[in-house]
Amino acid sequence: MRVERRGVRPRVALETAFLTTGLPDDVRLSAAASMAKAVREAGAEPAFVGVLEGKPAVGIDEGALEDLAQSARKLSTRDLPLAMTRGESGGSTVAATLFLAHREGVEVAATGGIGGVHPGGTRFDESADLAELGRTPITLVCSGAKAILDLPATLERLDTLSVTVLGYGTDELPAFWSAESGLPLKDVVESAEEAAAVARQARALGLPGAVLVCVPPPAETALPREESDRAVERALEEAQALGIAGAALTPFLLGRVAEITEGRSLRANVALLENNAAVAAEIAVAAAG
Repeated sequence: MRVERRGVRPRVALETAFLTTGLPDDVRLSAAASMAKAVREAGAEPAFVGVLEGKPAVGIDEGALEDLAQSARKLSTRDLPLAMTRGESGGSTVAATLFLAHREGVEVAATGGIGGVHPGGTRFDESADLAELGRTPITLVCSGAKAILDLPATLERLDTLSVTVLGYGTDELPAFWSAESGLPLKDVVESAEEAAAVARQARALGLPGAVLVCVPPPAETALPREESDRAVERALEEAQALGIAGAALTPFLLGRVAEITEGRSLRANVALLENNAAVAAEIAVAAAG
């Protein structure tokens, strides 16, 4: 049912890194269309976030998404000044999406899975998403952190950064493709209205960081935890053997896990993107009421 209040529909910010690096070419635009439809059907307006020819945009016209999908660039917050100076285009990571959306007054955003602490290695490798979550007062709906990450360390970092983490109908941190991670969440909400109420109190207190609403992937497409863990372990071993690290690591791991699971992880990824967009829209509508 579509809901309109005072003639203005709240906006939901949607990251666009999945359009440039996160998903295969043949499903990017259809995933974006499904997300936009889910947001509208829940009573809100989709606001895709990115940079087009050097101009940050919150509310990219869906017709322009096809051009954005041709870019192989993903932009984090730190990349924005250079992209603007050079007139470049790129999809926004969670970090850049939160920064740009908050700057434009959008209070709710959605993504698939956040970045976090990468496993192993001799150097500390942490996504800028975590720092942005710690300093940007916005509500972000996700399916936990990407399963390729060190999930216990990521959850600990969120706690250190004072990010309010809520399980949406679950007391366990979702692991992206899987509803299960083995990591308990102590704070659970059961409805969009309750999540919106928590976010409202966080803003009233003036807390600097985000409210992170963690939604399990749809049951019909979610991977069993054991299958996900095996696929991730194998992909990580292959990446280490090939010397793949840094910015190239996440796209490699996501693509390799999709191959190992014969496309099941990809189907789960697309389904959770749509579902998270719908939940974010319900929270935005509840917050505007």
